[in-house]
Amino acid sequence: MKGLQRLGMMMVLAGLLLLIACLNTNHYILSGKSLEATVSDSSKLAALEPALEKMMGKVYLSKFSFSKDFQAAVEKVNDQLEEDKEDPIGDDYTLPLLENSTVGVVASHTSLLLSLILGLFCIGSILYSLSKYLPQPAGIKNNFVMSKPLYNVKWIAILLGLGLMTFYVVLYWFPYLLSDWVLLASPISYRLNGGPADSDFVYGLLYTVIVLLMGFKMILKYRHSTYQMLRTTSVSFFQLSFAFIIPEIFKSLNKPSMDLKNIWPLDYTFFYDSNINELIKNGKLGIFMLVWGIVLLILIVPIFTYFFGKRWYCSWVCGCGGLAETAGDPFRHLSSKKLSAWKIERFTINGVLVLTVVMTAITLINYFSHHALLNNATDGFQKWYGFFIGAIFAGVIGTGFYPLMGSRVWCRFGCPLAAIFGIIQRFKSRFRITTNGGQCISCGNCSTYCEMGIDVRAYAQKGQNIVRSSCVGCGICAEVCPRGVLKLENGTEINRINSNPIIIGNDGIHVIQ
Repeated sequence: MKGLQRLGMMMVLAGLLLLIACLNTNHYILSGKSLEATVSDSSKLAALEPALEKMMGKVYLSKFSFSKDFQAAVEKVNDQLEEDKEDPIGDDYTLPLLENSTVGVVASHTSLLLSLILGLFCIGSILYSLSKYLPQPAGIKNNFVMSKPLYNVKWIAILLGLGLMTFYVVLYWFPYLLSDWVLLASPISYRLNGGPADSDFVYGLLYTVIVLLMGFKMILKYRHSTYQMLRTTSVSFFQLSFAFIIPEIFKSLNKPSMDLKNIWPLDYTFFYDSNINELIKNGKLGIFMLVWGIVLLILIVPIFTYFFGKRWYCSWVCGCGGLAETAGDPFRHLSSKKLSAWKIERFTINGVLVLTVVMTAITLINYFSHHALLNNATDGFQKWYGFFIGAIFAGVIGTGFYPLMGSRVWCRFGCPLAAIFGIIQRFKSRFRITTNGGQCISCGNCSTYCEMGIDVRAYAQKGQNIVRSSCVGCGICAEVCPRGVLKLENGTEINRINSNPIIIGNDGIHVIQ
């Protein structure tokens, strides 16, 4: 079986290397045909063509030089249009123009390369997971996880973190550098929505494939637990259907593309005037999406959180949680359990919630007053929030820090929706994790593998129920407990919060003064 594991890992690495190689094996030639295929607006095309004459037919070996020359030409055209008091070239055509101007192996063998890369990833990952977990008895195996460099903030983990952060920086601010991947993903995009792919589609495809493959591994690893298998199946299903396929189907029907499980304030753009106008413009379906988003927030969130705690969303539905619970599972022990980390957590997550509420209030005031009260204040606030919170915090740090600080950095320190869930769960919910302090042997497994940084052992030693607002109810603390001390329950609110001052440990019973 070790040989099959190595073969599976080699296939995954081969797929990754091939995917990276696709970014550097092509050249780019601008032609009249590629320009016309990219710029459909005849007036913009007429304005651009004279400025791009020097680029026509020139062979570019680098996306950097191609994009630099093109953007310089666009800037020159915009300066001239501004002098003539005409509208500038508002759209950024760099990515689609690079895609249409690509010459090389990716453009010539797109479907073959796509099939080969996906095949290597999928078959290799499945083979690795089957050969690693099926021969072992059912039950969690975290053997040597503390000594492996990848899972213990050693050099390979730091390199992985830097690689993930670099990917998000490119995705958000330099998406044209991914043009070859966009071209690779286009066959799938045409099948789903009838149009070419873009950088968002590439990200959604990669995200979904990773969640599905790592979800399969999770099901094998936790096959002894019905709860864990159902939970993993649920997040995989919602990522595949609600977050990926259904929005693409809406797009194919020329309707607003919306993740129907994404809730404000996690979806901080939901109340943007552009989004509201787009939904209203699309008739009954758009109105349904607008009403659905509001109903999710004011009815489903409090009702479901009351009965099931925040776990119903954070561990069973959420896309961020889906990636954290599948791909991020090997890093869960890296979350800090220090008191100082908990203090920072409470400040940052509630601070982001306040920022989101303020930004949304400003947006709605401006929307209903037709910008009469606050002028253009909305645009500036939205821009900076999107940059610092939506991109830097949720993306670059939230995922890039998996190998450094655990898999729930964004969920724990930044997610404003998790903050709302947490407030409800802490003060008005039936969910709790009950403890049997008399059975606790203080092994510390529960605290070690809590991805939200909760010192579970401290609660278990005192026989206290765990009702922390940060708990996402993943249930791993109960799975790794060798004595069955912990149990996830949805009971009555009576005695849900029990401040038991007694600590029961290996060295006897103590009363906290």
